[in-house]
Amino acid sequence: MKDVILELLSKQDKALSSIEIAEKLNLTEVESYKQLLAVLKNMEDEYTIYRSNKEKYMLFDKSHLKKGRLIVNKKGFGFVNIDGEEDDIYIDSKNMKNALNNDLVVVEPIKGKGNKEEGRIVKVLKQENNLIIGEYSVVDNHPNFTPDDNKLFMKIILDKEQTKDLVEGYKIEVSITKDLGNHTYKGDVVRVIGHKDDPGVDILSIVYSYGINDRFPDEVIKELDDIPTEVSLEETIGRVDLRDKMIYTIDGADTKDIDDAVSLERKGDNYLLGVHIADVSYYVKEGTALYEEAKERATSVYLVDRVIPMIPHKLSNGICSLNEKVDRLAVSCIMEIDSNGKVVSHDIFESVINSKKKMTYSAVNKILKDEEVEEGYEEFADTLKEMNNLAHILRKAKEKRGYLDFDSSEAKILVDENGKPYDIVPRVQDEAENLIEDFMIVANETVAEHIFYMNYPFVYRIHEVPEDDKIKEFLSNISLLGYNVKGSRHYEDPRTLKSILEQLKETEEYSVFSNMLLRCMKKAVYKEENLGHYGLGSKCYTHFTSPIRRFPDTTVHNLLRKYIFNKPSEKELNKLIDYWKDNLPALCMHVSEKERDAIDCERDVDSMKMAEYMESHIGEEFDGIIDTITSFGMFVELPNLVEGLVHISEIKGDYYVFNEVNKTLKGQHHKKEYRVGQKVRVIVTGASKINSTIDFNLVEGNENGNNK
Repeated sequence: MKDVILELLSKQDKALSSIEIAEKLNLTEVESYKQLLAVLKNMEDEYTIYRSNKEKYMLFDKSHLKKGRLIVNKKGFGFVNIDGEEDDIYIDSKNMKNALNNDLVVVEPIKGKGNKEEGRIVKVLKQENNLIIGEYSVVDNHPNFTPDDNKLFMKIILDKEQTKDLVEGYKIEVSITKDLGNHTYKGDVVRVIGHKDDPGVDILSIVYSYGINDRFPDEVIKELDDIPTEVSLEETIGRVDLRDKMIYTIDGADTKDIDDAVSLERKGDNYLLGVHIADVSYYVKEGTALYEEAKERATSVYLVDRVIPMIPHKLSNGICSLNEKVDRLAVSCIMEIDSNGKVVSHDIFESVINSKKKMTYSAVNKILKDEEVEEGYEEFADTLKEMNNLAHILRKAKEKRGYLDFDSSEAKILVDENGKPYDIVPRVQDEAENLIEDFMIVANETVAEHIFYMNYPFVYRIHEVPEDDKIKEFLSNISLLGYNVKGSRHYEDPRTLKSILEQLKETEEYSVFSNMLLRCMKKAVYKEENLGHYGLGSKCYTHFTSPIRRFPDTTVHNLLRKYIFNKPSEKELNKLIDYWKDNLPALCMHVSEKERDAIDCERDVDSMKMAEYMESHIGEEFDGIIDTITSFGMFVELPNLVEGLVHISEIKGDYYVFNEVNKTLKGQHHKKEYRVGQKVRVIVTGASKINSTIDFNLVEGNENGNNK
């Protein structure tokens, strides 16, 4: 019925009531109308349709309304982040409609002051602030609760009896139980996280603020008793036996959840590449508490000192992990690839493998770059070199079609046993890392295309074409800095942006320009509809290769088993198609939201730990590069990727004004100008772990041309 309703609403110029929908669908029976109401409610929960205050329904995508997540500024106004769109919608404080920070809301665009486009919240779809993390204290002999999120404009009253055993400085989780009006609420203490000075409590406070649970429910733990610790002979029956093949894994030295292994043979002039992925869906079965918990979490969360897994360690580090020299169940994708990087044939099947070695990126890089073979790698060295040849072929083919390599670095924060950061270094992305990335990408594409051409419901990883205005603004900004690029202006073709990146490659500011262009991109999300992956230059893409840490990959395996491996009858297949066609949209939206939460949580933890690290470097000087200029100052990035703010009021020697057109800060008297990409020397003037902020000031009279 969903498809019929969607088709009906797509042809309407106005919203329809449930009665009008029933009439147009010729639903005259009471039971049919009840079924219609249930389906409408389900579609509303999935956000595919919107129910107005007048009880009328319309398609979200067709309406002028938008849905997104509200981010509230401490001054009272906010911005709504629209999924897949770069621009946020400004919300004045008077247009909040009682929505709180991080709520999922429906926004109606309106004209604000000076005809600037703003928005007003017309409905709160999902409240995210029922559970709030904060610090307990005692004020005037009464319990006091201060939320960690300073954007929450709310006073929360706690029961004195509930807090009698609490100690000042405890981080606690509070549940909102009653709205008392005037932004005042009654709350109950639901969890004591620990004292704010205890190791690890700082990270857990952030983790819990995103609704991420670091513990598994009792019913999940109980089900683990039925999960085996090793593969039995019975479980291998019907699977392709690859245990005698030279299959191995390549990961970071500290990786414990290994979900991909690789193999390589030759077939004449062609390569036979095997990508073998842990068969998580065999153990995480629908209808179990384990499955429901994995779906709810949707992703593992990787933090500086821990991993919060999607599935329990007994699976993620045990029976599902493709550990060395033990039998493991897998789903294998074997691809025959020619010398141009084209997959000429493939096969996808259930297998049993036995990884011959757990390799590390560092050891493989020594072989590929330095011809240095560590002990235990001797028998694999030649195959690794062949793999690298194939990886270069695949990368060249990707680049030819428009693969965008933004060359963006990530920071790795090193912490001691108490969680205190002692160093920050850029993560290495070298030959071995690129090799695995190239192999995983071609496997993801092959699996996606396989199901796409069968026309079955599926989970795609999509990345849509960026907005022309964003790219034009970027080109305008770099032209003001003296750089002009040539070529096509058809941005729907990723090769256009690739040409832009290549022309800027040799500039001194390339890393900044690359990040600026990256910010013009839309966010990649999961979708039941194949819209291609712009950044990879791929027409059809999915996530198949990491089912231990991503639920979309687990779902892809589940669908492969249901559609192909189980060989369903035509009747069973049609039933499967109908079920997944109805349920995949909501699942894709859920896992996309959870992925965003995990990314934001990881970012917030990194920001806090970077600020904590810089607390011990106040007064020290560093060379950096200006990567962003705003009306209130400039952000400077250091070589270790730490970023701090030079506030405009702190720049000495002149009165500086922000030029919105060319994004520069210029002194009114001496005409000194600061621009994006400029090298500067800074001194650390402040850092706050509590607020996750780092403050810089410019060092005067240095060789990089600061104020004199």
